[in-house]
Formats: sequence, structure tokens, C-alpha cells
Amino acid sequence: MSAWNDFNDAEQQQHFDLIPKGTVAKVRMTIRPGGYDDPSQDWTGGYATQSFETGSIYLSCEFVVLEGAFARRKMWSNVGLHSAKGPAWGNMGRTFVRAALNSARNIRPQDNSPQAAAARRISGLHELDGLEFVARIDVEKDGRGDLRNVVKNPVEPDHPDYARVTGAVARPAQVAYTPVAPVASPASAPTAAPQTQRPSVPGKPAWAQ
Repeated sequence: MSAWNDFNDAEQQQHFDLIPKGTVAKVRMTIRPGGYDDPSQDWTGGYATQSFETGSIYLSCEFVVLEGAFARRKMWSNVGLHSAKGPAWGNMGRTFVRAALNSARNIRPQDNSPQAAAARRISGLHELDGLEFVARIDVEKDGRGDLRNVVKNPVEPDHPDYARVTGAVARPAQVAYTPVAPVASPASAPTAAPQTQRPSVPGKPAWAQ
């Protein structure tokens, strides 16, 4: 056991340069619980935080870089849920979460299929705790005027950087269409074999079936 009168064997303090502005990396978002609940908004489980100064409600989030040259580096940002000043901050938070879900679940932002719509729904804030997605990192000043890294925005599957980081091919967006009456085939044309519906895969969430 290390002695508290000799600090020669203590670990040296680590100094990190800022992650360059615009860096794209895969991150894991962890919510630091603030103990605030509002069941009418489906904010339960104590994940939300209320500011003592302004009364605003937000998610206090930690982001950890998972891969690459900056692996294990941490950043902290708030995701807005509600502000007494108006809906702008909450709407920004909703936009962030939508994009994070698209990124985490490989859904193009233009995809309006039932499967994509289901992927953008959550049963509670707990589903955002531990969410992994591709993010663009920025540099901004904190309250003391010091520079720090923050997660600027999630990178969605329609962006070239998404495939570069994940190696995944984005699912094609499902566009709405108007069905038309089939054209009668000539009598000599072969009849196509009936297609069977693909069974659901056990163990997958509902949105991924």
C-alpha cells in the first residue's frame, strides 16, 4: 500500500492536447443522473437534471471516445430537455437525440419507413444511457474561458464520414410511393413464385425486425 508521506510512486499528472476541431470518432454517451423526474414527459429513472440557477432541465452527459488515436478521451456536454425561456433549447436537444439514434441504429435521416420511425422511438431515457454513435468533436470555451472539447453533433449514415468511421453501409432510405395497378402479363409469360414474408429474428428489438 502506498504511503501518504511519500508520493514518488504516485502516477504522474496527465496533460492532454485538445482533440482537433472537426474530428469524427465513435463515442459512447453516458448520462450522469441528476435525480429529476417528470412522468408527464416520460422523464423517469432520475436521469434528468434540473439547474438550481435557471430551472432548466437537461441530460448531463459524458462522452468517451471508443476508438482511434483519441480512445478513452472524455468530454462533457448537456442535452437540453426544457427551458423556461422557450422551446428552442428543448428542440435542439430533440434534434440531437434524433440524430444520435439515427447514427447508432444506422438509419438515414430521410428514411420515413415504419422501421425507421420505430428506431427513433425510445421507451425511456435509460435507452440513451450507453448509446454508441459517430460524433463530430468541436472546441469551445467553458464558463471560465478555457478551451475544451465537446460533442458538436452526431454524424448520420448519409454522411461519408459515417462509413469511414464505422465501415458500415447505410441502409437505403425508404421513400413513400403511390401503388399503381399491375399491368396484365401475356399468357405466355411465366408466373412468378409467391414470396413469403421474412420471419422476425428472435432477440432483436422491435425496430430492427
